[in-house]
Amino acid sequence: MSKRALVSVSDKSGIVDFAKQLVDQGVEIISTGGTKKALEEAGVTVTGISDVTGFPEILDGRVKTLHPNVHAGLLAKRSEKSHIDQLEEQSIQPIDFVIVNLYPFKETISKEGVTFDQAIENIDIGGPTMLRSAAKNHEDVTVVVDPQDYERVIEELRSGDVTLELKRNLAAKVFRHTAHYDALIAGYLTKQTGESFPETKTITYEKQQTLRYGENPHQQAAFYAEPFAAASSLVKAKQLHGKELSYNNIQDADSALQIVKEFNEPAAVAVKHMNPCGVGIGESILEAYEHAFEADPISIFGGIVALNRPVDASVAEKMSEIFLEIILAPEFTEEALAILTKKKNIRLIEVSTDSNKPNEQLKSVTGGVLIQDEDHHQLSEPELKVVTEQQPTEAEWKDLKFAWKVIKHVKSNAIILAKDSQTIGVGAGQMNRVGAAKIAIEQAGEKAQHSVMASDAFFPMDDTVEAAHQAGITAIIQPGGSKRDQDSIDKCNEYGMAMVFTGVRHFKH
Repeated sequence: MSKRALVSVSDKSGIVDFAKQLVDQGVEIISTGGTKKALEEAGVTVTGISDVTGFPEILDGRVKTLHPNVHAGLLAKRSEKSHIDQLEEQSIQPIDFVIVNLYPFKETISKEGVTFDQAIENIDIGGPTMLRSAAKNHEDVTVVVDPQDYERVIEELRSGDVTLELKRNLAAKVFRHTAHYDALIAGYLTKQTGESFPETKTITYEKQQTLRYGENPHQQAAFYAEPFAAASSLVKAKQLHGKELSYNNIQDADSALQIVKEFNEPAAVAVKHMNPCGVGIGESILEAYEHAFEADPISIFGGIVALNRPVDASVAEKMSEIFLEIILAPEFTEEALAILTKKKNIRLIEVSTDSNKPNEQLKSVTGGVLIQDEDHHQLSEPELKVVTEQQPTEAEWKDLKFAWKVIKHVKSNAIILAKDSQTIGVGAGQMNRVGAAKIAIEQAGEKAQHSVMASDAFFPMDDTVEAAHQAGITAIIQPGGSKRDQDSIDKCNEYGMAMVFTGVRHFKH
Protein backbone atom coordinates (compact mmCIF):
# COMPACT_ATOMS: atom_id res chain seq x y z
CA MET A 1 0.00 0.00 0.00
CA SER A 2 1.42 3.36 -1.00
CA LYS A 3 2.00 6.03 1.63
CA ARG A 4 -0.34 9.00 1.79
CA ALA A 5 0.18 12.66 2.65
CA LEU A 6 -2.54 15.11 3.70
CA VAL A 7 -1.60 18.58 2.47
CA SER A 8 -3.55 21.69 3.53
CA VAL A 9 -1.65 24.96 3.85
CA SER A 10 -2.39 28.66 4.11
CA ASP A 11 1.26 29.54 3.44
CA LYS A 12 1.80 27.93 0.05
CA SER A 13 5.47 28.86 -0.32
CA GLY A 14 7.37 25.84 -1.60
CA ILE A 15 4.37 23.52 -1.39
CA VAL A 16 4.13 22.68 -5.10
CA ASP A 17 7.76 21.56 -5.33
CA PHE A 18 7.46 19.65 -2.07
CA ALA A 19 4.30 17.85 -3.22
CA LYS A 20 5.93 16.92 -6.53
CA GLN A 21 8.93 15.47 -4.70
CA LEU A 22 6.62 13.48 -2.40
CA VAL A 23 4.89 12.07 -5.47
CA ASP A 24 8.31 11.15 -6.91
CA GLN A 25 8.86 9.13 -3.73
CA GLY A 26 5.61 7.24 -4.30
CA VAL A 27 3.44 9.24 -1.92
CA GLU A 28 -0.24 9.84 -2.71
CA ILE A 29 -1.41 13.43 -2.09
CA ILE A 30 -4.68 14.20 -0.35
CA SER A 31 -5.70 17.84 -0.20
CA THR A 32 -8.42 20.38 0.47
CA GLY A 33 -9.80 23.67 -0.84
CA GLY A 34 -7.33 26.22 -2.13
CA THR A 35 -4.35 23.94 -1.62
CA LYS A 36 -5.92 21.24 -3.76
CA LYS A 37 -6.62 23.78 -6.50
CA ALA A 38 -3.06 25.13 -6.44
CA LEU A 39 -1.55 21.66 -6.65
CA GLU A 40 -3.84 20.55 -9.46
CA GLU A 41 -3.08 23.71 -11.45
CA ALA A 42 0.62 22.81 -11.10
CA GLY A 43 -0.02 19.34 -12.53
CA VAL A 44 0.06 17.37 -9.28
CA THR A 45 -2.38 14.46 -9.03
CA VAL A 46 -4.51 15.05 -5.94
CA THR A 47 -7.19 13.08 -4.11
CA GLY A 48 -9.86 15.36 -2.64
CA ILE A 49 -10.60 15.18 1.08
CA SER A 50 -14.24 14.37 0.36
CA ASP A 51 -13.11 11.20 -1.44
CA VAL A 52 -11.39 10.15 1.77
CA THR A 53 -14.17 11.06 4.20
CA GLY A 54 -17.12 10.22 1.96
CA PHE A 55 -18.60 13.52 3.12
CA PRO A 56 -18.61 16.93 1.44
CA GLU A 57 -16.86 20.01 2.77
CA ILE A 58 -19.63 21.98 4.50
CA LEU A 59 -20.29 25.20 6.44
CA ASP A 60 -18.10 27.28 4.13
CA GLY A 61 -15.16 24.96 4.76
CA ARG A 62 -15.50 25.00 8.54
CA VAL A 63 -15.96 21.23 8.46
CA LYS A 64 -13.89 19.14 6.05
CA THR A 65 -11.14 17.22 7.88
CA LEU A 66 -12.94 16.65 11.21
CA HIS A 67 -13.79 13.05 10.37
CA PRO A 68 -12.85 9.54 11.66
CA ASN A 69 -11.47 8.57 8.23
CA VAL A 70 -8.89 11.31 8.71
CA HIS A 71 -8.12 11.08 12.41
CA ALA A 72 -8.22 7.29 12.65
CA GLY A 73 -5.79 7.24 9.74
CA LEU A 74 -3.51 9.58 11.70
CA LEU A 75 -3.82 8.15 15.20
CA ALA A 76 -3.66 4.41 14.46
CA LYS A 77 -0.48 2.89 15.86
CA ARG A 78 1.07 0.74 13.17
CA SER A 79 2.64 -1.55 15.79
CA GLU A 80 -0.75 -2.32 17.37
CA LYS A 81 -2.46 -5.17 15.51
CA SER A 82 -5.84 -4.22 16.99
CA HIS A 83 -5.51 -0.70 15.55
CA ILE A 84 -4.71 -2.03 12.10
CA ASP A 85 -7.54 -4.54 12.29
CA GLN A 86 -9.99 -1.79 13.19
CA LEU A 87 -8.82 0.32 10.27
CA GLU A 88 -9.40 -2.60 7.92
CA GLU A 89 -12.85 -3.26 9.41
CA GLN A 90 -13.82 0.36 8.72
CA SER A 91 -12.06 0.51 5.32
CA ILE A 92 -9.81 3.34 6.55
CA GLN A 93 -6.33 3.81 5.11
CA PRO A 94 -3.48 5.17 7.25
CA ILE A 95 -2.16 8.68 6.59
CA ASP A 96 1.63 8.85 6.84
CA PHE A 97 2.39 12.54 6.30
CA VAL A 98 0.62 15.70 7.41
CA ILE A 99 1.74 18.95 5.82
CA VAL A 100 -0.38 21.68 7.37
CA ASN A 101 0.00 25.31 8.35
CA LEU A 102 -2.78 27.34 9.83
CA TYR A 103 -5.19 30.12 8.99
CA PRO A 104 -3.32 33.45 9.28
CA PHE A 105 -4.77 34.55 12.62
CA LYS A 106 -1.79 36.70 13.58
CA GLU A 107 -1.68 38.39 10.18
CA THR A 108 -5.42 39.02 10.33
CA ILE A 109 -5.47 40.74 13.72
CA SER A 110 -2.39 42.76 12.72
CA LYS A 111 -4.38 44.53 9.99
CA GLU A 112 -5.69 48.02 10.57
CA GLY A 113 -9.44 48.04 11.17
CA VAL A 114 -9.90 44.27 11.39
CA THR A 115 -13.30 43.35 12.82
CA PHE A 116 -13.99 40.85 15.57
CA ASP A 117 -15.88 38.61 13.13
CA GLN A 118 -12.93 38.59 10.73
CA ALA A 119 -10.63 37.58 13.56
CA ILE A 120 -12.94 34.75 14.63
CA GLU A 121 -13.19 33.37 11.09
CA ASN A 122 -9.41 33.08 11.01
CA ILE A 123 -9.26 30.76 14.01
CA ASP A 124 -8.27 27.41 12.53
CA ILE A 125 -9.94 24.33 14.01
CA GLY A 126 -9.28 21.43 11.66
CA GLY A 127 -5.63 22.35 11.08
CA PRO A 128 -4.48 22.28 14.73
CA THR A 129 -6.52 19.11 15.28
CA MET A 130 -4.75 17.28 12.46
CA LEU A 131 -1.38 18.61 13.57
CA ARG A 132 -1.92 17.45 17.13
CA SER A 133 -3.14 14.02 16.03
CA ALA A 134 -0.17 13.54 13.75
CA ALA A 135 2.33 14.88 16.28
CA LYS A 136 0.96 12.61 19.00
CA ASN A 137 1.48 9.63 16.70
CA HIS A 138 4.79 10.90 15.34
CA GLU A 139 6.45 7.48 15.47
CA ASP A 140 4.27 6.55 12.53
CA VAL A 141 3.36 9.94 11.02
CA THR A 142 5.69 12.65 9.73
CA VAL A 143 4.15 16.05 10.46
CA VAL A 144 5.44 19.26 8.87
CA VAL A 145 4.21 22.71 9.87
CA ASP A 146 7.13 24.83 8.65
CA PRO A 147 8.07 25.16 4.94
CA GLN A 148 11.69 25.42 6.08
CA ASP A 149 11.54 21.70 6.92
CA TYR A 150 10.39 20.45 3.51
CA GLU A 151 13.92 19.83 2.24
CA ARG A 152 14.94 17.94 5.39
CA VAL A 153 12.05 15.53 4.95
CA ILE A 154 12.75 14.95 1.26
CA GLU A 155 16.45 14.31 1.89
CA GLU A 156 15.65 11.59 4.41
CA LEU A 157 12.97 10.06 2.18
CA ARG A 158 15.49 9.79 -0.62
CA SER A 159 17.75 7.88 1.77
CA GLY A 160 15.00 5.41 2.64
CA ASP A 161 12.60 6.84 5.22
CA VAL A 162 12.19 9.71 7.66
CA THR A 163 14.12 8.97 10.83
CA LEU A 164 12.49 8.85 14.23
CA GLU A 165 14.82 11.63 15.36
CA LEU A 166 13.53 14.02 12.69
CA LYS A 167 9.93 12.94 13.28
CA ARG A 168 10.29 13.75 16.96
CA ASN A 169 11.89 17.12 16.23
CA LEU A 170 9.05 17.98 13.85
CA ALA A 171 6.43 16.85 16.39
CA ALA A 172 7.95 19.08 19.06
CA LYS A 173 7.87 22.00 16.62
CA VAL A 174 4.18 21.30 15.95
CA PHE A 175 3.24 21.55 19.60
CA ARG A 176 5.28 24.74 19.96
CA HIS A 177 3.51 26.10 16.89
CA THR A 178 -0.02 25.24 18.06
CA ALA A 179 0.72 26.53 21.56
CA HIS A 180 1.92 29.81 20.04
CA TYR A 181 -1.18 29.95 17.83
CA ASP A 182 -3.52 29.29 20.75
CA ALA A 183 -1.71 31.84 22.92
CA LEU A 184 -2.30 34.53 20.28
CA ILE A 185 -6.00 33.65 20.15
CA ALA A 186 -6.32 33.55 23.93
CA GLY A 187 -4.53 36.88 24.22
CA TYR A 188 -6.72 38.51 21.58
CA LEU A 189 -9.99 37.29 23.09
CA THR A 190 -8.90 38.15 26.64
CA LYS A 191 -8.06 41.66 25.49
CA GLN A 192 -11.57 41.97 24.04
CA THR A 193 -13.01 41.18 27.48
CA GLY A 194 -10.85 43.81 29.19
CA GLU A 195 -9.34 41.35 31.68
CA SER A 196 -5.85 42.37 32.81
CA PHE A 197 -4.75 39.45 34.96
CA PRO A 198 -6.80 36.31 34.17
CA GLU A 199 -6.56 33.07 36.16
CA THR A 200 -3.96 31.69 33.74
CA LYS A 201 -1.54 33.58 31.54
CA THR A 202 -0.08 32.09 28.37
CA ILE A 203 2.66 34.26 26.93
CA THR A 204 4.33 33.59 23.61
CA TYR A 205 7.42 34.98 21.93
CA GLU A 206 9.14 34.53 18.58
CA LYS A 207 12.87 33.93 18.38
CA GLN A 208 14.89 36.82 16.99
CA GLN A 209 18.39 35.43 17.37
CA THR A 210 20.65 33.16 19.35
CA LEU A 211 23.10 35.27 21.33
CA ARG A 212 26.77 34.46 21.80
CA TYR A 213 26.18 34.21 25.55
CA GLY A 214 24.19 35.81 28.35
CA GLU A 215 25.31 38.25 31.02
CA ASN A 216 28.48 36.17 31.37
CA PRO A 217 30.26 33.84 28.91
CA HIS A 218 29.22 30.70 30.81
CA GLN A 219 25.49 31.52 30.37
CA GLN A 220 23.58 30.63 27.19
CA ALA A 221 21.03 33.13 25.88
CA ALA A 222 18.67 34.03 23.06
CA PHE A 223 16.59 37.08 22.12
CA TYR A 224 12.83 36.65 21.63
CA ALA A 225 10.26 39.16 20.40
CA GLU A 226 6.65 39.81 21.32
CA PRO A 227 4.40 39.00 18.33
CA PHE A 228 3.01 42.55 18.22
CA ALA A 229 5.95 44.57 19.50
CA ALA A 230 5.76 48.35 19.16
CA ALA A 231 7.67 50.07 16.36
CA SER A 232 9.63 51.96 19.01
CA SER A 233 11.21 48.80 20.41
CA LEU A 234 14.49 47.01 19.83
CA VAL A 235 12.82 44.02 18.19
CA LYS A 236 11.69 46.36 15.41
CA ALA A 237 15.07 48.10 15.13
CA LYS A 238 17.36 47.86 12.11
CA GLN A 239 21.08 47.41 12.68
CA LEU A 240 23.02 49.36 10.07
CA HIS A 241 26.57 48.60 11.13
CA GLY A 242 28.74 46.79 13.64
CA LYS A 243 28.96 43.54 15.53
CA GLU A 244 25.94 41.53 16.61
CA LEU A 245 24.30 42.81 19.78
CA SER A 246 25.07 40.91 22.96
CA TYR A 247 22.73 40.11 25.86
CA ASN A 248 24.05 43.07 27.89
CA ASN A 249 23.99 45.34 24.81
CA ILE A 250 20.29 44.62 24.34
CA GLN A 251 19.45 45.38 27.98
CA ASP A 252 21.42 48.62 27.98
CA ALA A 253 20.11 49.70 24.58
CA ASP A 254 16.55 49.12 25.72
CA SER A 255 17.15 51.23 28.83
CA ALA A 256 18.55 54.09 26.73
CA LEU A 257 15.64 53.86 24.31
CA GLN A 258 13.01 53.96 27.07
CA ILE A 259 14.58 57.09 28.60
CA VAL A 260 14.99 59.04 25.36
CA LYS A 261 11.33 58.39 24.51
CA GLU A 262 10.39 60.50 27.54
CA PHE A 263 11.31 63.69 25.69
CA ASN A 264 9.67 65.65 22.89
CA GLU A 265 12.51 68.16 22.59
CA PRO A 266 15.90 67.05 21.18
CA ALA A 267 17.37 64.65 23.74
CA ALA A 268 20.39 62.40 24.18
CA VAL A 269 20.82 59.63 26.73
CA ALA A 270 23.99 57.76 27.66
CA VAL A 271 23.60 54.49 29.56
CA LYS A 272 25.99 52.18 31.40
CA HIS A 273 24.78 48.99 33.08
CA MET A 274 21.10 49.91 32.60
CA ASN A 275 21.42 53.25 34.42
CA PRO A 276 21.73 56.65 32.74
CA CYS A 277 25.15 58.18 33.23
CA GLY A 278 24.27 61.30 31.27
CA VAL A 279 21.05 62.80 29.92
CA GLY A 280 20.78 66.10 28.08
CA ILE A 281 18.25 68.13 26.15
CA GLY A 282 18.86 71.12 23.90
CA GLU A 283 17.72 73.31 21.07
CA SER A 284 19.42 70.91 18.64
CA ILE A 285 20.41 67.25 18.83
CA LEU A 286 24.07 68.30 18.83
CA GLU A 287 23.49 70.48 21.88
CA ALA A 288 21.56 67.66 23.57
CA TYR A 289 24.42 65.21 22.94
CA GLU A 290 26.99 67.70 24.23
CA HIS A 291 24.95 68.08 27.42
CA ALA A 292 24.73 64.29 27.84
CA PHE A 293 28.48 63.94 27.25
CA GLU A 294 29.40 66.75 29.63
CA ALA A 295 27.16 65.23 32.32
CA ASP A 296 29.71 62.43 32.84
CA PRO A 297 32.52 62.33 30.25
CA ILE A 298 34.17 59.41 32.05
CA SER A 299 31.23 57.00 32.33
CA ILE A 300 29.96 57.61 28.79
CA PHE A 301 33.16 55.99 27.44
CA GLY A 302 32.18 52.54 26.14
CA GLY A 303 28.50 53.32 26.76
CA ILE A 304 25.27 53.23 24.79
CA VAL A 305 23.85 56.49 23.44
CA ALA A 306 20.26 57.01 22.28
CA LEU A 307 19.07 60.11 20.42
CA ASN A 308 15.52 61.09 19.50
CA ARG A 309 16.51 63.01 16.36
CA PRO A 310 18.38 61.95 13.21
CA VAL A 311 22.16 61.79 13.51
CA ASP A 312 23.80 64.26 11.12
CA ALA A 313 27.46 64.87 10.32
CA SER A 314 27.99 67.37 13.15
CA VAL A 315 26.75 64.92 15.81
CA ALA A 316 28.57 62.01 14.20
CA GLU A 317 31.87 63.91 14.26
CA LYS A 318 31.41 64.63 17.96
CA MET A 319 30.44 61.06 18.84
CA SER A 320 33.34 59.62 16.84
CA GLU A 321 35.79 61.32 19.21
CA ILE A 322 35.24 58.64 21.87
CA PHE A 323 34.59 54.90 22.02
CA LEU A 324 30.88 54.09 22.09
CA GLU A 325 29.40 50.59 21.97
CA ILE A 326 26.05 51.50 20.39
CA ILE A 327 24.30 54.52 18.96
CA LEU A 328 20.50 54.38 18.59
CA ALA A 329 18.59 56.99 16.60
CA PRO A 330 15.52 57.24 14.35
CA GLU A 331 17.78 57.92 11.36
CA PHE A 332 21.41 58.38 10.28
CA THR A 333 22.25 60.65 7.37
CA GLU A 334 24.61 59.35 4.69
CA GLU A 335 27.27 61.76 5.90
CA ALA A 336 26.88 60.53 9.47
CA LEU A 337 27.15 56.90 8.37
CA ALA A 338 30.30 57.67 6.39
CA ILE A 339 31.89 59.09 9.55
CA LEU A 340 30.70 56.50 12.06
CA THR A 341 31.23 53.35 9.98
CA LYS A 342 34.95 54.05 9.94
CA LYS A 343 34.81 52.42 13.36
CA LYS A 344 34.49 48.71 12.63
CA ASN A 345 32.79 47.50 15.79
CA ILE A 346 30.40 50.32 16.73
CA ARG A 347 26.78 49.23 16.47
CA LEU A 348 24.51 51.69 14.68
CA ILE A 349 20.83 51.02 15.33
CA GLU A 350 17.95 52.71 13.52
CA VAL A 351 14.80 52.63 15.63
CA SER A 352 11.69 54.72 16.16
CA THR A 353 11.80 56.87 19.29
CA ASP A 354 8.11 57.73 19.28
CA SER A 355 6.48 57.05 22.61
CA ASN A 356 4.20 54.02 22.67
CA LYS A 357 1.23 52.87 24.71
CA PRO A 358 1.81 51.17 28.08
CA ASN A 359 2.63 47.52 27.88
CA GLU A 360 2.98 44.65 30.33
CA GLN A 361 6.35 44.21 31.99
CA LEU A 362 7.57 40.76 33.00
CA LYS A 363 10.24 39.89 35.52
CA SER A 364 11.26 36.33 36.26
CA VAL A 365 11.74 35.06 39.80
CA THR A 366 12.71 31.55 40.80
CA GLY A 367 9.71 29.38 39.99
CA GLY A 368 7.52 32.14 38.61
CA VAL A 369 7.10 35.49 36.95
CA LEU A 370 5.90 38.91 38.07
CA ILE A 371 3.72 40.90 35.68
CA GLN A 372 2.87 44.58 35.94
CA ASP A 373 1.99 47.53 33.75
CA GLU A 374 5.07 49.40 32.55
CA ASP A 375 5.74 52.69 34.32
CA HIS A 376 4.62 55.14 31.66
CA HIS A 377 3.27 57.73 34.09
CA GLN A 378 3.58 61.27 32.77
CA LEU A 379 3.56 64.06 35.33
CA SER A 380 0.71 66.56 35.02
CA GLU A 381 0.58 70.05 36.46
CA PRO A 382 -2.29 69.31 38.90
CA GLU A 383 -0.14 66.61 40.55
CA LEU A 384 2.60 69.11 41.44
CA LYS A 385 2.38 70.57 44.91
CA VAL A 386 4.87 73.10 46.25
CA VAL A 387 5.05 72.32 50.01
CA THR A 388 7.65 74.91 51.04
CA GLU A 389 7.58 78.64 51.58
CA GLN A 390 10.07 79.06 48.74
CA GLN A 391 8.62 78.64 45.25
CA PRO A 392 10.86 77.16 42.49
CA THR A 393 12.18 79.69 39.99
CA GLU A 394 11.34 79.30 36.32
CA ALA A 395 14.77 77.74 35.66
CA GLU A 396 14.37 75.39 38.62
CA TRP A 397 10.93 74.28 37.41
CA LYS A 398 12.43 73.36 34.04
CA ASP A 399 15.21 71.32 35.64
CA LEU A 400 12.88 69.71 38.20
CA LYS A 401 10.54 68.44 35.47
CA PHE A 402 13.52 67.29 33.40
CA ALA A 403 15.00 65.38 36.34
CA TRP A 404 11.63 63.78 37.13
CA LYS A 405 11.47 62.28 33.63
CA VAL A 406 14.87 60.68 34.18
CA ILE A 407 14.52 59.49 37.78
CA LYS A 408 11.97 56.75 37.06
CA HIS A 409 14.55 55.02 34.86
CA VAL A 410 17.24 54.89 37.55
CA LYS A 411 17.56 51.87 39.85
CA SER A 412 16.24 52.48 43.37
CA ASN A 413 17.23 53.96 45.70
CA ALA A 414 17.79 56.73 43.18
CA ILE A 415 18.80 60.38 43.29
CA ILE A 416 19.34 62.67 40.27
CA LEU A 417 20.95 66.10 40.26
CA ALA A 418 20.16 68.29 37.24
CA LYS A 419 21.15 71.73 36.07
CA ASP A 420 20.77 73.65 32.82
CA SER A 421 19.07 70.82 30.89
CA GLN A 422 21.49 68.05 31.82
CA THR A 423 22.01 65.52 34.58
CA ILE A 424 25.10 66.34 36.61
CA GLY A 425 24.96 63.59 39.24
CA VAL A 426 23.36 60.12 39.41
CA GLY A 427 23.11 58.01 42.54
CA ALA A 428 21.65 54.63 41.57
CA GLY A 429 20.76 51.36 43.27
CA GLN A 430 21.83 52.25 46.79
CA MET A 431 20.65 50.65 50.01
CA ASN A 432 19.71 53.99 51.57
CA ARG A 433 18.61 57.30 50.10
CA VAL A 434 21.16 59.55 51.70
CA GLY A 435 23.86 57.24 50.33
CA ALA A 436 22.47 57.69 46.81
CA ALA A 437 22.40 61.46 47.38
CA LYS A 438 26.03 61.52 48.48
CA ILE A 439 27.10 59.61 45.35
CA ALA A 440 25.20 62.02 43.07
CA ILE A 441 26.59 65.04 44.93
CA GLU A 442 30.15 63.74 44.80
CA GLN A 443 29.83 63.13 41.05
CA ALA A 444 28.44 66.63 40.46
CA GLY A 445 31.18 68.34 42.44
CA GLU A 446 31.08 72.11 42.03
CA LYS A 447 28.26 71.80 39.49
CA ALA A 448 25.94 70.91 42.38
CA GLN A 449 25.78 74.60 43.30
CA HIS A 450 22.32 75.97 42.35
CA SER A 451 21.24 72.59 40.91
CA VAL A 452 18.03 70.64 41.62
CA MET A 453 17.52 67.17 43.09
CA ALA A 454 15.01 64.46 42.18
CA SER A 455 14.25 61.40 44.30
CA ASP A 456 12.31 58.35 43.12
CA ALA A 457 10.66 57.90 46.54
CA PHE A 458 9.96 59.94 49.65
CA PHE A 459 12.54 61.00 52.24
CA PRO A 460 12.11 58.95 55.44
CA MET A 461 13.98 61.67 57.34
CA ASP A 462 15.50 65.08 56.72
CA ASP A 463 19.13 63.91 56.27
CA THR A 464 18.88 63.97 52.45
CA VAL A 465 17.71 67.60 52.56
CA GLU A 466 20.63 68.40 54.82
CA ALA A 467 23.07 66.81 52.38
CA ALA A 468 21.44 68.69 49.49
CA HIS A 469 21.77 72.04 51.26
CA GLN A 470 25.41 71.43 52.11
CA ALA A 471 26.07 70.80 48.38
CA GLY A 472 24.34 74.02 47.30
CA ILE A 473 21.19 72.40 45.85
CA THR A 474 18.28 74.85 45.82
CA ALA A 475 15.19 72.82 44.87
CA ILE A 476 13.95 69.23 45.30
CA ILE A 477 11.25 67.15 43.65
CA GLN A 478 10.05 63.97 45.35
CA PRO A 479 6.82 61.97 45.80
CA GLY A 480 6.14 62.84 49.44
CA GLY A 481 4.10 60.50 51.59
CA SER A 482 6.42 59.84 54.52
CA LYS A 483 5.15 60.08 58.08
CA ARG A 484 8.05 62.48 58.59
CA ASP A 485 7.47 64.67 55.53
CA GLN A 486 7.15 67.71 57.76
CA ASP A 487 10.73 67.25 58.98
CA SER A 488 12.00 67.58 55.40
CA ILE A 489 9.67 70.50 54.68
CA ASP A 490 10.84 72.31 57.82
CA LYS A 491 14.47 71.72 56.90
CA CYS A 492 13.88 73.15 53.40
CA ASN A 493 12.17 76.19 54.91
CA GLU A 494 15.09 76.64 57.33
CA TYR A 495 17.50 76.79 54.38
CA GLY A 496 15.26 78.69 51.95
CA MET A 497 14.98 75.72 49.58
CA ALA A 498 11.99 74.86 47.38
CA MET A 499 10.44 71.41 47.51
CA VAL A 500 7.78 69.94 45.24
CA PHE A 501 5.70 66.83 45.95
CA THR A 502 4.41 64.80 43.00
CA GLY A 503 2.35 62.19 44.87
CA VAL A 504 3.83 59.55 42.53
CA ARG A 505 6.55 57.05 43.44
CA HIS A 506 8.94 55.65 40.80
CA PHE A 507 10.62 52.64 42.37
CA LYS A 508 12.68 50.56 39.94
CA HIS A 509 14.16 47.34 41.27
